Amino acid sequence: MDVNIVHSFFLIFGGAAVVASIALYTKQPLILAYIALGALFGPSALQLVDHPKLLEGMSHIGIIFLLFLLGLDMKPSHLFNMLKKASWVAIISSITFAAFGYFTAIAFQYTQMESLIIGLAMMFSSTIVCIKLLPTTVLHHKHTGELVVGLLLLQDIIAIAALLALVAIGSSSDASNSYMQYLKPIIGLPTLIGGAFLLVKYVLLPLITRFDRFHEYIFLLSIGWCLSMATAAELLGLSAEMGAFVAGVALATSPISQYIATNLKPLRDFFLILFFFSIGASFNLDLLGLVIWPALALAMLSMIIKPVVFRFLLKGLKEDKSTSWEVGFRLGQVSEFSLLIAYLASSLGLIGVEASHVIQATAILTFALSTYVVILSYPNPIAISDRLRRD
Repeated sequence: MDVNIVHSFFLIFGGAAVVASIALYTKQPLILAYIALGALFGPSALQLVDHPKLLEGMSHIGIIFLLFLLGLDMKPSHLFNMLKKASWVAIISSITFAAFGYFTAIAFQYTQMESLIIGLAMMFSSTIVCIKLLPTTVLHHKHTGELVVGLLLLQDIIAIAALLALVAIGSSSDASNSYMQYLKPIIGLPTLIGGAFLLVKYVLLPLITRFDRFHEYIFLLSIGWCLSMATAAELLGLSAEMGAFVAGVALATSPISQYIATNLKPLRDFFLILFFFSIGASFNLDLLGLVIWPALALAMLSMIIKPVVFRFLLKGLKEDKSTSWEVGFRLGQVSEFSLLIAYLASSLGLIGVEASHVIQATAILTFALSTYVVILSYPNPIAISDRLRRD
C-alpha cells in the first residue's frame, strides 16, 4: 500500500476518533462529525488527504455491506408484500419531489436542464442514512422498518432508471446502445434474483451446513457471496448495492443469517466512516458562497415537504398517523444517488459545476437535518437519549 494511503488512513481514523469523542461529549451525531472532518482534511481546506477519489471508491464497499446486512434481516415474503403495497406511493412521491426541486431551481435562475436534474436529484431518500438510523434488531422486524425499506428499494429502482436515462441523454448519438442500457437491467433483475436463490439453496446452504463450525470460513464465504452478487449485478446493468441486497435476502432464510450479520457489522462501519469522510472531502468549499442559498432552500423544503407527502400518501394505505409521520421524517433527506446524479451529469456536461455543488450541498444539509430530527424523535442506534437508543 502506498505510504500516502497509509498516512491518509491514519489521518482519517485518528481524526475520526477525536471528532467522535467530541461529538459524543457534545451530544452530536457521529455521521456529521465524519463529514465535517472530511471537509476539514480535504483538498478545499487543509489538503491533508491526497486521495479523496480513491477513498470514495473504497467507501462504496461500506454501502454494499450495509445493503447486504439489511437484506439478511428481510424475509422474502414480507419484502415482496411491502414492495407490492408501496409501489404507487414511491412513484407519486418521486414525481412530487422532482417537481418541487425543478421549480425551486427555476426560481434561482438555473437553466432548464440544470433545473430538471436538480429536480431529479430531489426524488430520492438516503438508503445509508435511513438504514444507519434504523435499530438493527428492532425496527427491521416491525412494520415501520419494512415500510421504510420497501420505499427505499423502490426509489433505488427509480434512481437506477434515472441514471441510465442520463447516460442515454449524454450518449444520444448511439441510439441502439441507449436501448440496450434500458433493456439490460430489465432482463438482469429477475436473472439476478433467480440465480441468487438457486445458488443459496444448492451451493451456499450445503457448504454452511457442512462447515459451520469453522467461523473464519463462514466469515469469508459471506463476504465472497456479498461481493460476488454485487459484481454480478453491475454486469447485468444494475447497481452493486442492489446485488448485495439480493444476496442478503436470498440468505435471510438461513438459520446462520443473524450470526453473519453480527460479525460483518464492524467491517461495514469501517467502510461507512470512509464514505461519510469522502462526502465532506469531495465538496469544494470555494463554491459555498454561490450555492448555500439555493441549497438551504432545497434542504428546508425537502425536510418539510417529504414528511407531509408521505403522511398523505401512506394514509391511502390505511397507515396510522404516527407511523406515516415517522416514515416521512426518516425519509426526509435526499440520497447518495443524488450525489451520483450530480457527478454523472457534471461529467457529461449536462450541468455546470455550480449546479452540481448545489445538489451536493443539499445532500449534506439534509443528511445533517434529517439525522438531528431522527435521533431526537425516534428510536435509533445513536440516539442522544437513553430512552430512544436501540440497537
